[in-house]
Amino acid sequence: MDVQKNKVYVGNLPYTITDEQLAELFKGYGEILEAIVIKDKYSGRSKGFGFVTFKNDADAEKSLEMNEKDVMERKLVVNLARPKKEFTPAA
Repeated sequence: MDVQKNKVYVGNLPYTITDEQLAELFKGYGEILEAIVIKDKYSGRSKGFGFVTFKNDADAEKSLEMNEKDVMERKLVVNLARPKKEFTPAA
């Protein structure tokens, strides 16, 4: 399965974390192009995960050190992001 080498998935986020706070957590690993917490489109509440896109692959790779770090009493899950699967409805 393909991975996006400059983008990381960050799971098990506290539900109160903002995009800015997510970027702040990862800024020590390199230049960040985007940090986004995924929110429910109806309620606007965080879904507890997000993505951080770095300028280069090496910084994203270094940021994997954040895996299992405690943030607001939750252990983060950090992996290289996989491309979104295309939805194909069952026939």
